[in-house]
Amino acid sequence: MKYLLFSFLLITSAVLARAQNSNPLENVMITTKNEPTQVHTTGDGGLSVNVSPEDAAKFKSAGFVRYISFGAKGDGKSDDMDAIAATHAYANQEGLNVKADAGATYYISGKERTAVIQTDTDFGAAAFIIDDTEVQNRNAAIFTVSSSLQAFEPEGIASLKRDQKKINVALPGTCLITVTDSTVRRYIRFGLNQNNGAPQTDIFVLDKNGQVDMDAPIIWDFDQITEISALPMDEKTLNITGGRFTTIANQAESKYTYYSRNIAIRRSNVVVDGLEHHVTGEGEHGAPYGGFLNIRDCANVIVKNTVLTGHKTYRTIGSAGKPVSMGSYDISVSRAVNISFVNCSQTNDINDRTYWGILGSNYCKNLLYDQCTFSRFDAHMGVANATIRNSKLGHMGINAIGSGLLTVENSTIYGRSLINLRTDYGSTWQGEFLIRDCVFVPASGNTTSASLIGGSNAGQHDFGYTCYMPKRITIENLHIDDSNHPEDYQGPAIFSDFNPEMTADSYVEKFPYVRTKEVILRNVTTASGMDLRLSDNPFEFKDVKVDID
Repeated sequence: MKYLLFSFLLITSAVLARAQNSNPLENVMITTKNEPTQVHTTGDGGLSVNVSPEDAAKFKSAGFVRYISFGAKGDGKSDDMDAIAATHAYANQEGLNVKADAGATYYISGKERTAVIQTDTDFGAAAFIIDDTEVQNRNAAIFTVSSSLQAFEPEGIASLKRDQKKINVALPGTCLITVTDSTVRRYIRFGLNQNNGAPQTDIFVLDKNGQVDMDAPIIWDFDQITEISALPMDEKTLNITGGRFTTIANQAESKYTYYSRNIAIRRSNVVVDGLEHHVTGEGEHGAPYGGFLNIRDCANVIVKNTVLTGHKTYRTIGSAGKPVSMGSYDISVSRAVNISFVNCSQTNDINDRTYWGILGSNYCKNLLYDQCTFSRFDAHMGVANATIRNSKLGHMGINAIGSGLLTVENSTIYGRSLINLRTDYGSTWQGEFLIRDCVFVPASGNTTSASLIGGSNAGQHDFGYTCYMPKRITIENLHIDDSNHPEDYQGPAIFSDFNPEMTADSYVEKFPYVRTKEVILRNVTTASGMDLRLSDNPFEFKDVKVDID
């Protein structure tokens, strides 16, 4: 009898030793007691999950787990979020994949709960209904794709230089470095959403020997560093496939209280393939969204064969005390490197102005659209290098500020300008534009006077940096469909009027705007038959060299 008791104590000790709370975000305690597999809510709002030894053996043998095994109903009415979170927590602990149940419709209420994804997940043909009509915490993601690796503060890095190639630091492997100098303010916004800017920040990739990936170089000088972190990058790609998600939109007051009920990607080397996101229930008012796919603090993410949805545009009072339209996004990318969208589209008409542009981005490097049909490409607080190819961009077109090379090729653009340099951030691009084999349909074909490069900078506002226009603009094989134009139309302009007050040398820029040096034009044609002009205000571009074939 004493031997039986001793054996029982050993088994109990082993079971208790396996109980864990692996990730604070999950708040899930997992045990493997000799009891049925079940999920309970704990007093502090967390989850208590028990997996029977028999089920554990089955899961291990199969190599994956399903939501139904942890109590999901999949009937489109019962709240399945606890079961979904528990499934992923167990899969993360055991290194198992997750598969949604074929034909299921999972209802996700507004209760605060986040499922953490750290293993390959196949949502398959399953449907997910995300109900945002009553939400406990609008900032809590539905899914967070995260790494099991932990960020740390590297030692011995006191300063950095723009385009620095090597840093004297030893790392455990390739890491994503995020660095901040809070004593320097950049992106001091101008206009109806004016603000005091943001601390200077940068993100780049270092190998274990401290070599900077020069495809995404350091873009600022850091005379001092107030915060720095290194996040090891997972070598293995994590795959998320399938899934048809529908958000029942919030009915909140129309103000800047962004909803983040989304898939938050916080891990490097991720592929999202074949996902769909739809939106229903948008009414006369609502709060904006911060991206159903919210990609941040990571590198090497590919989103492909995916269908997303533009959100209805609502208005509020901006920081300048005047009415403004609020940006609302189905894709948000911030502090991220090497992010690609391939063969993606949206459910609504890309030229329907009642819907906001689908992408917003900040602090990014190497953004790519390839074979995409979207209402907009947008870089708010800077992008270093961007490529748009084989794509169609709708009524909001291409909006960007940043540096490096912006390439647009084999694409059709329906914006007001072929490329718009955002005026609220100084219409700055420190680098070059390359445009080739494209079609430009100004203002989606509505009556307008066409201009290729749009923007505005009066030289009177301190944006926190010197503002530049692209040093060189190369345009090859461009057709401008300006057939719908006003009666006084004089032909398309290369540049819009960036500063109507600059008509003579007597005008003084307090913060000088560095203008384009050279424009190279090869085979540019127009539907109107009219020639390309310099600008409605040729004086401000009088020093630009235009090379025409």
